[in-house]
Amino acid sequence: MTTPDLIILVLYYSRHGATRKLAELIAQGIDAVPGCEARLRTVPAVSTVAEATAPDVPPDGAPYVELDDLRECAALALGSPTRFGNMASAMKYFWDGTSAEWLSGSLAGKPACVFTSTGSLHGGQESTLLTMMIPLLHHGMLVMGLPYTQAELMTTASGGTPYGASHWSGLDGNKPLTEDEKRLATAQGRRLAETARKLQGA
Repeated sequence: MTTPDLIILVLYYSRHGATRKLAELIAQGIDAVPGCEARLRTVPAVSTVAEATAPDVPPDGAPYVELDDLRECAALALGSPTRFGNMASAMKYFWDGTSAEWLSGSLAGKPACVFTSTGSLHGGQESTLLTMMIPLLHHGMLVMGLPYTQAELMTTASGGTPYGASHWSGLDGNKPLTEDEKRLATAQGRRLAETARKLQGA
C-alpha cells in the first residue's frame, strides 16, 4: 500500500503574471521531491465597487483557494506582488478571513515560505516578504527563508533574497525571470517540500 503524497499548497495572487510564474517554479521544486505534490491556488481580486463579484472559477490559471486547502496542506508557499511594501489587498483579505483556522490551530507546526515580485528593483521586495510572514507566524507556522548555501543569492543582480524568492518584473511587468531567480524559486520549493517530509517523518 502506497502512502499518499504530501500536499504542499502554493497560494499566490498575481495581477500581471509575474508572481504566478514564480509560483509555478516553486511548484516544480516541490514536485521534484518524492512523496510531495504541489497544489497551486489563487485568490480573487477585491474591488472598491461593493457590487462587484468575481466569477466562481477564474478564467485561467489556478483555482481559487478554499479554507480546506489550508487544513489539508502539509506546508505552504505564500506569494503576492508588492503593494507599497506589503502584500496585495486580495491576499490580505483572504488571510483576514482565517480566524477559524487560527482558533483551531490547523496550520500550527507546518512549514511555510514566502515569495514576491516587484515592478521596480527596490520596490519593497524585502518588506513585503517580511510582512507576509506575520500572519503565518500568528498561525503558528514554521517560517523558512533561503539559505546562503544557494550560491545564486550572492550572484543575483535582480530578484532573490534570504527571506524568500523574488522577481524584478519591470515597470511594464514584462521583464523575464533571470536564471538566478528561476533557480532560487525552484530551490525554495524543493527546500519547503523536503522540510515537510522530515517533519512528517517520511
